[in-house]
Amino acid sequence: MKTLFINSFVSLILLSLSLTSIAQSSPKSTADKFFKEYQTSGVGIALDNLYASNKWMQNSTEAIDNLKVQLADLTVDFVGKFYGYELVKEQKIGENYILLTYLGRYDRQPIRFDFEFYKPNSTWQTHSFSFDDKFRDILN
Repeated sequence: MKTLFINSFVSLILLSLSLTSIAQSSPKSTADKFFKEYQTSGVGIALDNLYASNKWMQNSTEAIDNLKVQLADLTVDFVGKFYGYELVKEQKIGENYILLTYLGRYDRQPIRFDFEFYKPNSTWQTHSFSFDDKFRDILN
């Protein structure tokens, strides 16, 4: 009986720890997930999942749909094959706001991906996402 109680207690602790880690993804792991889904599942799923952490974005479906169209325009014919990404800049404002800038590596040219994350309470949420080819802005 005592062994059953201990096993149940340990299982409960492990389950709660795994659920906490799933619910509280870090900004970097969220960006990594975005890039993996972008490569394997496509633009739509990657952006939907990126913004899933922010309930307020349900009011901005048109803006997200426009972003999907723009990102989908980065075709193999336009920028070439996507080879990967790397974090090139990290900026924090306090402990609850972070901007992560990634370089997306394509055949033709690099593309800058900016992810902004905000933590209003205990959970990070995607605040904003954008992309362009303006790297000079981050060199200063």
